[in-house]
This record gives sequence, structure tokens and C-alpha cells, in this order.
Amino acid sequence: MAYTTIDDPSAHFQTLKYTGNGSNPRNLTNEGNSNLKPDFLWGKNLTDAGTNNIITNTTLGLDPANTASLLSSDSDAGVNTPNPTYGYVSAMLTDGFTAAAGGTNGDNFNANSKEFAAWQWKATGGTTSSNSDGGITTTIQANTDSGVSIVFYTGDGATGQTVGHGLGKVPKFIMSKDRDATSNVPGWRCYHEALGATKYIDLHQDSYASTFTDWNNTTPTSSVYSIGGSGGYRPTNTSSTEYIAFVFAEVQGFSKIGSYIGNGNANGPFIYTGFKPAWVLIKADSNYKYWYIFDNKMDTINQIDTGVSPSNTFADNTNTNIGLDFLSNGFKIRNNATTLNQSSITCIFMAFAENPFVSSTGIPTTAR
Repeated sequence: MAYTTIDDPSAHFQTLKYTGNGSNPRNLTNEGNSNLKPDFLWGKNLTDAGTNNIITNTTLGLDPANTASLLSSDSDAGVNTPNPTYGYVSAMLTDGFTAAAGGTNGDNFNANSKEFAAWQWKATGGTTSSNSDGGITTTIQANTDSGVSIVFYTGDGATGQTVGHGLGKVPKFIMSKDRDATSNVPGWRCYHEALGATKYIDLHQDSYASTFTDWNNTTPTSSVYSIGGSGGYRPTNTSSTEYIAFVFAEVQGFSKIGSYIGNGNANGPFIYTGFKPAWVLIKADSNYKYWYIFDNKMDTINQIDTGVSPSNTFADNTNTNIGLDFLSNGFKIRNNATTLNQSSITCIFMAFAENPFVSSTGIPTTAR
């Protein structure tokens, strides 16, 4: 069997870093080897503090006037928390997307002279399908090649319920959000394999993992994951509440989802991924430690010390206390600060590739 089935990761994931020009609408084109029409886009104004991390997707639709699709990873509120009058994505293109002004300005995606990042994943090109593998029928876009699925469903309030994700492999990370903040426990509830199915961690907060029955204490399978709650609380399955979830499984040479233990030393842990990273999300399982996103566009050479906190509205942060290196087969922590490297503390991560360590034909890649 080949080391990887994805020789060109840019066919499934790309980061676009660009400078806004204030001209809306504006078509923005990706720079990767392959064309990529995104279905899940996570964007951030890197220059201005106080601007939301914005998530949009083709399952909910792109016109906020009709579908109210904009969500923010730094808020537990419902759709259109990032005010669409400050701009939104109006179309996904063959190789990129269109930024629209939204009636007031382009602060969300194209304000003049501001720096932006857009992290983009391909699912099925906007084509949804019905999935009845679980007890609740879902609407999905599942890219079985890259291990990425967008799952949409309406909760029924039952305990011990399941929903289908369509990936055909076991998910290791799930970001679940009640679309309109009508759940009795609103917010971004995340499952991560390293924390286990008895715990959740909030994407929109800087807290640690907590024990609750969001996932019915049941590890996901290759076809479904479990949802629910207890004691009247249904953070992933409140009756008549709509949920959107972004579900990720590992694909060798393309994605890695795991954890490491901090050593409190500037010569920090090395984390093997099997590829040169293009994008890494990290969170320490400790209170008041930010989630952080690092990519190969905000910093193009090692040491990488510019990151974005998806749980806050900060501008991008350049700080040696969050330094790390992207290597040909993983990443290495290069600081002793508690955000990424507190001694004996578990840090969870998810990473996507720039290049596989070894291609399907056995050709190795190189370090940065």
C-alpha cells in the first residue's frame, strides 16, 4: 500500500493570505498547485483586534440575508454573530472565493490595506446528500479522500442518539455548533480522541476539557458519532435545534490528529505527523490557555511565532512564547511558555499537510 493517497494536499486544503483592497465584490484566487473550490472556509482579519474568526460553509449556504450562515469560533452565539454588513463570502469559485462588502464595508474579508487569512477545506463541491446511518438522519458533505465531513441535523432531545458522518473511517476531532444558539447549552462543543468520549472542550473559550455526556461516553465509529447529554442538558441534541458539525478523520500523509505532553523546556517536544505541516491547531488542556492556529503563510520560515487565536477576537499575535518549527515530517515546539508547552500538560492538536513526508511513489519531501 502506498504511503499516502494524497500527493497534492492543496487539492483538499489551502491557506490564502492576502491584503484587502476595499473593492467589493472581489474574487480571491488560491495559490496552491491544484484548484480548490472550498466548502468550509475559516477566515480572520489579521490586522484588527476585535474582529471575529468567521466560519462559513456551503451546506448552510453563503447568502446571510437568506440563510444566515456566518458563525464565529470565538462566540457561543448563533449565526450572523460576525455582522454580515461588514462583509461575507458570497460565492465559492473554482479556485477560491468571492468576498462581498455586505452593505457597510469589507472588514470581515476585504477591508483596504488589512491583512487576512482564509483557511479552506474541500468537501464535495457544495453537493449534499442524506445520510441515515444514525438514529437521526443527517445532511452531509463527506470527502472520504481527505477525511473531512460537514454534518447538519436537527436534534430530537433523546439520549443515546447517533448521527451519520459519511467518512467511512473513525473521526478523531469534531467541532459541533448549535446553529441558532437555541440549545440549552449553546456553544462550540468539541470532541478530540486524546481527551476521550467522556469529555468535551469548548472552541470558543480558553478553558480545559470538562466531563459531560455530549458524546454519550461513546467513541465514534466509521459510520456514526454519538450525541446527547444528561440531566435535562442536551448540548449536542436539544430537541428542534439545528446543529452544524465539522468532522475530521486522519488520512496518512495529509492530516494528523493527536496530542503531546509539554516538557516546560525551550527544547520542546517533537510531534511526528508524517508530513510537512501547512496548518496546525493546538490547545493546551489547561485553563486560560488560548487555542492557536499556525500556518505556512503567516510565517514562511522557521521559527514560526505568529499565530491566531480562534477563541478570541485578537489580531494575529507575534510572540516567541508561541514559537514552533514546521519540519519535513512534523513540528517541534521551540518555547517553554505555558500556552504550548506547560510541563506535564496535555496539548491536543490537528494538522494538515503542505507535502507528505513520502509521496505515493516513495519520493521524500524536504524540510523548510
